[in-house]
Amino acid sequence: MNKIYYILVLTLSLGMIPMLVQAQESSGKTVDKIVAVVNDHIILKSDVDQQVRQYILQMQQQQNRQIPFGEDIWYSVLQNIVDRNIMLDQAKRDSVEIPNQQVDQQINRRIQQSIQQLGSEEALEQQMGQSIVQIRADMRENFREQMTVQRLQQQKQQEVQITRPEVKEYFESIPEDSLPTIPEQVSVSQIVLTPPPLEDARQQARNLAEQLRDSVLNHGKTIEELAKRHSDGPSASDGGKLPLMSLDELVAEYSAAAAALEPGEISEVVESSFGFHVIRLNERVGDQIDTNHILISIDEESYDDQAAINRLEELKDSIQTNEDVTFADVARKHSEDPNTAPLGGRLLNPETGERMLALEQMDPALYRIVLLLENEGDISEPKSFQMGQSNNAKRAFRIVRLNKHVEEHVANFEQDYDRIKAVALQAKQQRMINSWIADLRDEMYVEYKIPIPDKYRNMSL
Repeated sequence: MNKIYYILVLTLSLGMIPMLVQAQESSGKTVDKIVAVVNDHIILKSDVDQQVRQYILQMQQQQNRQIPFGEDIWYSVLQNIVDRNIMLDQAKRDSVEIPNQQVDQQINRRIQQSIQQLGSEEALEQQMGQSIVQIRADMRENFREQMTVQRLQQQKQQEVQITRPEVKEYFESIPEDSLPTIPEQVSVSQIVLTPPPLEDARQQARNLAEQLRDSVLNHGKTIEELAKRHSDGPSASDGGKLPLMSLDELVAEYSAAAAALEPGEISEVVESSFGFHVIRLNERVGDQIDTNHILISIDEESYDDQAAINRLEELKDSIQTNEDVTFADVARKHSEDPNTAPLGGRLLNPETGERMLALEQMDPALYRIVLLLENEGDISEPKSFQMGQSNNAKRAFRIVRLNKHVEEHVANFEQDYDRIKAVALQAKQQRMINSWIADLRDEMYVEYKIPIPDKYRNMSL
């Protein structure tokens, strides 16, 4: 369990995940002591010690420096464990529950990340000394508790609103010499098209997929062996195995075809944006499916790039010459990027959701495009880029519109209102959460079995 926790759960919030490990004396006898009680929950010294080690390791990895142990850290970790148990009990009172499907989705994402880092499912199992099924089982309760606490806090935070006068009061409380410098920023939108495959290459890929399907159905071959030899998917080395995943985590064509199968059945050849699939359904649990597949993709050099470029030029010309046609409307109707098309093509900061993007943090490919746009409203020429995550990235083309350009400046209330509002709201939400948890501490039974200096009570990491 220790290895699983460190490798797969390290990046999760420390205060959300319990880890029960007993300390050992040199004589081999187990020693431990109760340091706190929350309602029916007992917190052991070993609980705190283990999470302190976890916290220090995590901080050292993030900051790339040694983090010395100190009693501030130890007592803060203890308080986090106390507060987590308080919130878990409050979640029960409020009937806050996380569906199994959502828990499994989070576990699957974390396991897939680890598989990608280690190279294969077998490598992960060897590293852990357990099967994937056992790893999931060991992680489930920790993830459920973490997600339950997060959901409870989110519900409370949604109750908090902030007015413009409150935002102004927050801004004016910042000393003038402490106002941050806002880097040069832009707001941009894009229209994305993927080049269609050349018909000959597309037909060749389909034919190969059909032949492989026939080998499975009529010639005694297995999907696993054919996937290892022929599949272009990232799971090829694992025999095309995709573990239990939610239907909405897979491309629509794949999900629809797999969901229509009975366990053990082989699909027809299915075409998606990644190529042609032959799918075997292994198991279905609610809206989750366990499958193996063979993916035959179309050679990147066999796509009609010029067709995509020409179509983007037509769309750009239509926007620039027709007053009734807006970039946003064309993006919603024609763009093939599922993340930006519904927003009228607008690109948002993935971490904050803000519309303004700092030039210095922008993806290099997008940065090079934006540098050539001089005036607000300018639209770029079609440019190629890689759309999607690393393993599933595909070549696409886009035109980019410069919506707004703001030079580097010292933060001011009018120009940076949205940014200031977000920070002020976050601060207000945190004050509310702190006050709410303090009230819960008074309502529930909390007893410390060791002396706690007053300055460490109610503190957190």
